Amino acid sequence: MIELYTSATPNGQKIHIMLEETGLAYRLHWVDLRKGEQFDPEFLKISPNNKIPVILDRDGPGGEPMSVFESGAILIYLAEKTGKFLPAEIRARTGVLEWLMFQVGGVGPMLGQAHHFRAYAREKIPYAIERYTSEGSRIYRVLDKRLSEQDYLAGEYSIADMAVFPWIRLHERQGQDMADYPHLSRWFDTVAARAAVSKDMEKTRDVVGTITDETWDNLWGKKQFQRR
Repeated sequence: MIELYTSATPNGQKIHIMLEETGLAYRLHWVDLRKGEQFDPEFLKISPNNKIPVILDRDGPGGEPMSVFESGAILIYLAEKTGKFLPAEIRARTGVLEWLMFQVGGVGPMLGQAHHFRAYAREKIPYAIERYTSEGSRIYRVLDKRLSEQDYLAGEYSIADMAVFPWIRLHERQGQDMADYPHLSRWFDTVAARAAVSKDMEKTRDVVGTITDETWDNLWGKKQFQRR
């Protein structure tokens, strides 16, 4: 049994998709980031960076429990555990890992900043909005060009596609028009139609909602930056 600690965010949805795709038995534990549950001492034992998602595999290597934090590491762990969505052959495997790292190092951080400054920031800073919206457009163009050459990011459907997809579903929040990226749009519709992806689409829908002082402190303010 996989214990999944998650929230309705793109990084959390990656792992929902992978677990559904592999058919592994799992149990959801929703972590309310707005209330600061990510700072609970018990959660910090398995997530030292106080972020979701985290898994606890009760049937880890050697039959012993094992926790894994960071969404990219979780995807690789689950792929190796099941032998699915990450090829063994070195060239194909490296191709998947390249695009997974592109998501971890570029897609997530840059589009996440676009989310913050366009949707969440209390002060609308034109430079920041333009900076991250423009970088988002560049990333979308990289993806669109890649997908003009093949059906999926690394040739076959893989953990790289699962990692990128949840970020692209929030394209409107990032100031992107999918009509400008026809190949990315085709890919997005194909992935969205997969049974494992469509099953939890509504459950993992990331809504901006009201940003209270408590929410701000827990996500981007004083409590987020306290020493622990």
